[in-house]
Amino acid sequence: MSTVPDYFGSLVFDDRVMKARLPYEVYTSLKKTIDEGGNLNNEVANAVADAMKDWAVEHGATHFTHWFQPLTGVTAEKHDSFITPSPDGGVIMEFSGKELIQGEPDASSFPSGGLRATFEARGYTAWDPTSYAFIKDKALCIPTAFCSYGGEALDKKTPLLRSMQALNKQAMRILDLFGNEDVKCVRTSVGPEQEYFLVDRAMFDKRKDLIFCGRTLFGAKPPKGQEMDDHYFGAIKPRVAEYMADLNRELWQLGILAKTEHNEVAPAQHELAPIYSTTNIATDHNQLTMEIMQKVAARHGLVCLLHEKPFDGVNGSGKHNNWSIATDTGVNLLTPGETPYQNARFLLFLCAVIQAVDDYQDLLRLSVATAGNDHRLGANEAPPAVVSIFLGDELTAILDAIEKDEPYSGAEKTVMKLGVHVLPKFIRDTTDRNRTSPFAFTGNKFEFRMLGSSNSIACSNIMLNAAVAESLRQYADYLEKADDFEAALHDLIQKTIKEHKRIIFNGNGYDDAWIREATEQRGMLNLRTTPDALPCILEKKNVDMLTSLKVMSEAEIRSRCEIMLDNYRKTVNIEAQTMVDMVRKEILPAVEEYTAKLAGALAAKKAVVPTLTGKYETGLIEKLSGLIDRIDAAAEDLENALTVYHRIEDVTEAANTIRDVIIPKMEALRAPCDEAETCTAADMWPFPTYGELLFGVK
Repeated sequence: MSTVPDYFGSLVFDDRVMKARLPYEVYTSLKKTIDEGGNLNNEVANAVADAMKDWAVEHGATHFTHWFQPLTGVTAEKHDSFITPSPDGGVIMEFSGKELIQGEPDASSFPSGGLRATFEARGYTAWDPTSYAFIKDKALCIPTAFCSYGGEALDKKTPLLRSMQALNKQAMRILDLFGNEDVKCVRTSVGPEQEYFLVDRAMFDKRKDLIFCGRTLFGAKPPKGQEMDDHYFGAIKPRVAEYMADLNRELWQLGILAKTEHNEVAPAQHELAPIYSTTNIATDHNQLTMEIMQKVAARHGLVCLLHEKPFDGVNGSGKHNNWSIATDTGVNLLTPGETPYQNARFLLFLCAVIQAVDDYQDLLRLSVATAGNDHRLGANEAPPAVVSIFLGDELTAILDAIEKDEPYSGAEKTVMKLGVHVLPKFIRDTTDRNRTSPFAFTGNKFEFRMLGSSNSIACSNIMLNAAVAESLRQYADYLEKADDFEAALHDLIQKTIKEHKRIIFNGNGYDDAWIREATEQRGMLNLRTTPDALPCILEKKNVDMLTSLKVMSEAEIRSRCEIMLDNYRKTVNIEAQTMVDMVRKEILPAVEEYTAKLAGALAAKKAVVPTLTGKYETGLIEKLSGLIDRIDAAAEDLENALTVYHRIEDVTEAANTIRDVIIPKMEALRAPCDEAETCTAADMWPFPTYGELLFGVK
C-alpha cells in the first residue's frame, strides 16, 4: 500500500518531474523564467511541452486545457486532445510549445463589464509558469491568465500577479535601504482556511432553493442547533471521515498541502486548512480544493455546500486568509528579529500594513462583498463590516511607546537613536486570538477573516498586496531622499502610528458601542451591504493607487465594479424567483392540503359527536388559514416588486433596488412560511427541514 509521500504530487508536473525529464539547459532556463520572470524562447517552450505531454500521457491524460479563472468566480477550461492524424490513418500524440504558452478561447460569454462587445469574441490564455501544471479527469491542466483581444485582464489571476509584482518592487526598495543585498525578491504567502457544509444528496435533491441558490430560503429553527457547542472539534462521523480521507488523497495527489480537518461550530459544518503557499499558487489550489470538495462529496452520496449562509440561525461559512510576506532567503518580514535593525525593519513593514488597511479599508471590504457574504458580516459569527486591525496588548503597547517616545515597559534597554526600542524577542501568540476582528495579527502573519466561503481569495489578496505596496512606495520615496536614514526612519514610524492608530482595535468587534465609536468618533467606514461597498472602487484615491502600481487599468476597475454589482443583483433575483416558485408550487399547496385535512377530520368528529367543540382543530385551522392569506399576499407583493425590478436597466440602480426593496420583501415572505412549517404535519411538509438536513449525515 502506497504511503502519502509516495503519491503526494503524483499528478503535478512539479520541480521534481521537470528536473528528471528536462535537459539541464532547458530546466535551468525554465527555472530562471519562473524565478525572475521573462519569456521562454521557442526551443525551450517546445522541449517543455514535449516533456509535459509525455508525462501526462503516461498518467492517462488524453487532453490538455488552459485552466483559468474568469470573472464568474469559478474556474474555466476548454479541452483539446493531444491527437494528430498520421499518414497511415492512425494518430500520434503531439503538444507544441505554442499550444503550451498561449491558447485562444472564445471570450464572448464571459463577463467583461463593458471591456469588449459580444461580437469581439476572441480572448487569449497565457501560461503562468509559476504555477505547476497538473492532471485532472484525464486532462493536463495548464494554469493560465486570461485577457481580451485588446490586452485587458478578464480574469482574477492577472491582477493578482500584477499586485504581487508591485509589492515585490516596493519591498525590495525598502530592503535595499536596510542593506539586505542578498535578497532577490519578496513574495507574499497565503494559507486559506476553508469552511463548508455536508448534507445528504437525497435531501438536497428535494429542495429547489439548495439546487438553484446553494442556500435554504425557507426553514424554521430546529429543536437543536449549535447552542450546545458539541459539534465544534467533536468526533468526526464515520461517513464524513470517509469523505475527508477520500478528499485528502485527491488533494495530496495534486500537490495541495491539505493539513488540518475538523468539525466546525454548526452541525454539518467542517473546515479544511492547508499549509502556506505563494499567493498565486494558494489561489489556484483553493479553487481546485473547492471543486474537488464537491466532486468527492458526490461519490459519497453527499453535497458540499460552499455558500456563505446555507442555513438561517446557525453559523455560516467563511474563509480565513492568513497572509504573510517573506524574502526569497526565507526571512518573514512580519517576524521581529534579534537585532535593532531587524526590529526597525519589522516595525516599518508592520506600519505599512497598518497604513494600508486604514487608507484602503473600503477596498478590503469590497473585495469580500457578495450577496452571500452580506448574510454573515456582522452576524456574530463573522467579523463586522467595519474593518479594523487587532494587534494584541503587547504589540499595541510597543507602538504606543514609540508614538510617545517613551521606553517600552517590557524592554530593559533604553530608547535608541532610531527611536525604535530594542524589542524583546516577540513570542508568537502572546495574546489571545480575537475572533471578532476582521484583520488580526497572529504572531508572524495577518489573518483576514472577512472572506466568504465561496469567494476566490484572489480578490482580497489583490487589494491587500496593492495597498501594502502603496504604503511601501511612499516610505521608499521618503527614506531614499533622507540625509539621516535613522532619524528619518524614526520620524516615519512615529508619524505613521499617530496618523493611522484609529484602525487598531483590540476589543469586541460585535459590540454595538464599537460600531458607533468606529463610525462616529474614529471616522471609519461601515459598508454594510454589497451595493454600499462596491462603488467605492471607483473613488479617485483607489483608481489612482491601482493604476499607478499597474495592478489594474481604469477600464478594468470599472468593469469589475459593474460585473460584481451585476452578479449581486442576479444572485438575489434568482433567490427571489425561487422563493415565489416554491411558495406557489410546494408550500401553499401543502399547507392548504393539511388545513383541508384538519377541517375534514373535524367535520367527521362532529358528525359522530355533535357536541364536540373541536377547539384544537378549529384554532389550528384558523391559524393556518391566516398564514395562507399572509403567504399569498407576501408572494404577490414580491412578484409585483420583481416585475418593477425587471424593468430597471442600470446595474447600480438595480442592485440598490435589490437591497432596498426585494430583500425586505423576501424576508416578509419567509416569516409566515417558516411559521407555517411549525404548524404543519411533518409528513405533509414538502421538503426536508433544517433538523433533517443538519443532522441527516451519520
